[in-house]
Amino acid sequence: MTPPVPSSVQKDPKRANNWKTLPADQLTDQDVQAMPDSEYMSDLQLAYFRRKLSQLKADMLANAGETTEHLREDTVVVPDPADRATIEEEHALELRTRDRERKLLKKIEQAIVRIDSGDYGYCEETGEPIGVGRLMARPTASLSLEAQQRRELKQKMFGD
Repeated sequence: MTPPVPSSVQKDPKRANNWKTLPADQLTDQDVQAMPDSEYMSDLQLAYFRRKLSQLKADMLANAGETTEHLREDTVVVPDPADRATIEEEHALELRTRDRERKLLKKIEQAIVRIDSGDYGYCEETGEPIGVGRLMARPTASLSLEAQQRRELKQKMFGD
């Protein structure tokens, strides 16, 4: 494994040692960002990201249940075609959103598997550290910023 890339995130000196005394379930984003680079993907950070991913998964599953309930409630027959079209469009939008969340759930599960295998936080293509800042913004990231940019450029040039 390569050493972690020094983070460009401003570290709060007041929080510099919080991570030493707090259990993983009480760490905040700021505490994890204030951790030294030598602690990159330590057991504490992995536990923090596992908790973050698990919470995201639980929130999505709760939203999926609400969608099912919402679609059942709105199956009333509306005589006005404009109102009916509006309701159908709202349903279509909600179903598209849930489809995106379904795909994200798969990525969350893959990220948890990477935590278990010890690969989380490192780029799948280059093996370089992804960085805490990027993982905070997108906990399911499996590519470094540079590798993701290269992939998007290839997709733009050659299509999917």
